[in-house]
Amino acid sequence: MPHNRAFAQVDVFSSEPYRGNPVAVILDAEGLSDEEMARIANWTNLSETTFVLPPSDPQADYRLRIFTPARELPFAGHPTLGSAAAWLEAGGVPRSEGTVVQECGAGLVHLRRGGQTLSFAAPEPFRTGDLDEGFVEQIAAALHVDRGEILGHQWVDNGPGWAAVRLASAQQVLDLVPDFSQIPDTKLGVLGPHPKDSEHEYEIRAFVPGAGVAEDPVTGSLNASVAQWLIGSGLAPAKYTVTQGTALGRAGVISISHEDDELWVGGTTTVCFRGTAFA
Repeated sequence: MPHNRAFAQVDVFSSEPYRGNPVAVILDAEGLSDEEMARIANWTNLSETTFVLPPSDPQADYRLRIFTPARELPFAGHPTLGSAAAWLEAGGVPRSEGTVVQECGAGLVHLRRGGQTLSFAAPEPFRTGDLDEGFVEQIAAALHVDRGEILGHQWVDNGPGWAAVRLASAQQVLDLVPDFSQIPDTKLGVLGPHPKDSEHEYEIRAFVPGAGVAEDPVTGSLNASVAQWLIGSGLAPAKYTVTQGTALGRAGVISISHEDDELWVGGTTTVCFRGTAFA
């Protein structure tokens, strides 16, 4: 029998409310079936909707299930940060002071707090390495760029299935008007560097037609695995920031920090709506 459940909608990765990436959070999801979760996520029509459950791992503070409008994900970044923010604001108390431990399909994810900022420790990617050349050529065609304009490419999959390509400049990334009709299941990050005197290192865009969302405004999982690629290849410093969502009128900023062999991905989170969901 449906009943009222605590609900929050959280803006993630922007210091300006309503200019980051929203996530819908059902805070007491125990008793909901897989089918009900999927139906709710399809209805909210956000890039992700999450469901907070009691943990099954004794080290975790809660268990999180993450759904796009089309499928469940083992891990995603902005839903991880937004759900933790909602859980904390609703009175959640972590087992270890200053650290929140989330259980999800990718295992245990650790988060740390700093004012309004939350950061997660990036999980190890499921898949790395260069993309197949045929796939790179398809991506170039979809982006309407010459193959030679793609300066680097990599699998950066930590759950959602990300691939990434690197272009020469942030402006080139912002100017893209892609057509993924020939590769509709692609989940692609495209990045390019800002000018050297800029406050931020890179601009990135996340195209996810395969998840029912043409472009994700600001994306934690993609930035996490791209940072592992860039820092590991010497293409970015150990600490930097990325902008995302500019092409969609958003103002996303993602902070990257590599410390003691751990990569942290963070940003400002703001709980914008609180209430109940009838589910």
